[in-house]
Amino acid sequence: MKIHQETEVQKFNRLYKELDDLYHDIALYAGLSDSACSILYAVCTIGDGCLQRDICREVFMSKQTIHSSVRNLEKNDILYLKKDRGRDRQIFLTEKGRGLVEEKIRPVIELENDSFLGMDSCERAEFIRLSEKYVENFRKRVKTMVREQEK
Repeated sequence: MKIHQETEVQKFNRLYKELDDLYHDIALYAGLSDSACSILYAVCTIGDGCLQRDICREVFMSKQTIHSSVRNLEKNDILYLKKDRGRDRQIFLTEKGRGLVEEKIRPVIELENDSFLGMDSCERAEFIRLSEKYVENFRKRVKTMVREQEK
């Protein structure tokens, strides 16, 4: 039984890594780094004026990676920062950035939506429910492992 479970986990991991590889291909297609592509995707979905911390929460990348990539996008006139409260900076797309998002990012969102809608509503709900259950179970076990190591 254990071997069968490991095979299922390995298959799931391969699918996850294949999906990650597809997003890498999308970044290459857009002429962007993976982090820059994720940032532009997040700005597109969250909206202009979002904060770096909003993007961090959305794409699960470190603040340092987001900060560095935002700076590069700013240097390339893809986005600009506007002072907000305290040390916060809002992120806005430039005209060039809006063009890039419309040409390269929005079509990806449409592909995702079309792919997701390729499942019926019950399948979509079940897919989300099971994915959330897996992530929650995995999160609990990772936290336990980390706590044990810290002792």
